[in-house]
Amino acid sequence: MNHKKIRYLAEMGVEAFWYKNSRHLSRFEENNNSKLDDVKREIDNCERCDLSENRGSIVFGSGDEKSRVMIIGEAPGKDEDASGEPFVGRAGKLLDEILFAMGLSRKEVYITNTVKCRPPSNRNPNDDEILSCSDFLDKQIDSIKPSIIILLGKVAANRMLGINESMAFFRKKVFDFGNTKIPLFVFYHPAYLLRSPSQKKNLWDDINFIKGYLRKNGGSLN
Repeated sequence: MNHKKIRYLAEMGVEAFWYKNSRHLSRFEENNNSKLDDVKREIDNCERCDLSENRGSIVFGSGDEKSRVMIIGEAPGKDEDASGEPFVGRAGKLLDEILFAMGLSRKEVYITNTVKCRPPSNRNPNDDEILSCSDFLDKQIDSIKPSIIILLGKVAANRMLGINESMAFFRKKVFDFGNTKIPLFVFYHPAYLLRSPSQKKNLWDDINFIKGYLRKNGGSLN
């Protein structure tokens, strides 16, 4: 796509940021991979907060490091702490089903959490723990440069958007990530959906909302 086509899309009211973002990713993907490796080394043996005292492993993130879609959850649980991988066990299987409904697979997205170590008894991470991990997450986003970010759960939404609101407020809305033009969406956390299966019907509404937004703006999830 050349500059004339981008201008044509703009005149038609269609945003071309998906294409421009993907070109930007290609141009710098080797440098970005090296940056993500630097973050991995930096977080190794991290003791910034008390979560380091009882963790089994640091759960950094997994998936396609060049993906256009980045998924951010709240914190590792027992299964994730044991395996070192995000979203395994029952919640992970449900996330796989959610991705399938979106026309994606786990290998096509990048998945991480707001904090990289398991909070005791799977409680929500507190503000100090989230703050201690915040620059690691910011560096992951800067390295991957996704075209779309999906947040799973209220904790992730509060951290990324800096506002304390309910899931009813966050759902079916489009937010910008910081000062960027990266669109950000909020879904229920899979662990919550396992506890409250009646809410799954709302999840399909959220998926259709994203798909509708992308169709309107000339983008896609893959």
